[in-house]
Amino acid sequence: MIKLGVHLDIFEEDGQYVGLCQELGVSSFGDTPDEAEAATREAVTLFIEECQNMGTLEQVLAESGFYQDGDTWIARKPVAEKELELAV
Repeated sequence: MIKLGVHLDIFEEDGQYVGLCQELGVSSFGDTPDEAEAATREAVTLFIEECQNMGTLEQVLAESGFYQDGDTWIARKPVAEKELELAV
């Protein structure tokens, strides 16, 4: 078993709630924010388990910007967070 810290963002889209784990590119949805969180937690768990089964977990986590501290994998923290408005 590994310990993994990830961020979860929840958005409303067309009457549904979407949970997104940006670090791993995994998302899921539900009718409520709690359902979206539970579904995304399950999707991330399944993603991690499949990576373990394939023997690629450490590579995937490292390529996704995680670093290992003991038995815990930690997502990198942004130096700054900003919203940009662009006119292209």
